[in-house]
Parts: sequence; structure tokens; C-alpha cells
Amino acid sequence: MLLLVLLVVVQFIRPEKNNGGLEGITAFKNDTKPSDEVFMILKKNCFDCHSDTTKYPWYAEIAPVSYWLADHVKEGKGDFNMAAWETYSTKKKDHKLEELVEELEKGEMPLDFYTWIHGKLSKEDQETLIQWANLARIQYQDELKVSSK
Repeated sequence: MLLLVLLVVVQFIRPEKNNGGLEGITAFKNDTKPSDEVFMILKKNCFDCHSDTTKYPWYAEIAPVSYWLADHVKEGKGDFNMAAWETYSTKKKDHKLEELVEELEKGEMPLDFYTWIHGKLSKEDQETLIQWANLARIQYQDELKVSSK
């Protein structure tokens, strides 16, 4: 009975939501210059956990799932946050895109539990993202070469 009361009470205590909007993406978009196709792939598959713009499913309103999702988004943004792109150094930007490529090549992103609900990233979309990220990295690598001279 106590567990049931606790479960009901916790429904009224909500974790903070990640609804900052797309404004924070501007620096990332201007810097990395994704095509419209790449931007849509990122928006559909990455923004929920790696930006300030999370589209929450209905079950995100139910504790303890709401807490688990909030923690997951916080962790995802800690690893790679497109909304914080302007705060990253050139070296960090290059490294984050390198990690993105590695995660995609290994099939580790998006995470399995995300794809169960949202669908898998097609091989074509994976390749499109990898090509874009590798191309975007060139400018950072060039900047790093110039600054090391």
C-alpha cells in the first residue's frame, strides 16, 4: 500500500523538461553547414537527447519513466550538445564530430531503446551523416593546423 501511495505522490513531482527551442542550434548549424537533408536526420534522430529541444512522448509524464528520461537527456547533452556548440573549442568541435562518426560506424547511435520507439536510422542516413560530419571536420582540422604553427 505504501508503495502505491509513493507512486501516486511522485507523479506530482516532475523533473525539469528540456524545452529550450531551436535557437541554440543556430551556431551549430552555421558552423557545420548541414544540408536540409542532414538537418532533418539530426532533428529526427539526435535533437531529443543532444540539444535543448526534446519532443517528449506521452509516457514521459509518468514517473519513474519521466526521471529516467530526464537523466538520459542530461547525460546525452553532457556528451554532445548541439545547443552549446558555440561554447566548444575548435579542438572539442572536431572531437565531437569524430565521436559522432565513430558512434554511427559502430551502430551505437541512436541508442537501441530510442530506436524501438522512433525507428532505426537507415544505412543511407548513417552514411549521409558520416559524410557530412567528416566534411565539417575539415574546417576544424585546418584551424587546428594553423593555430599550432
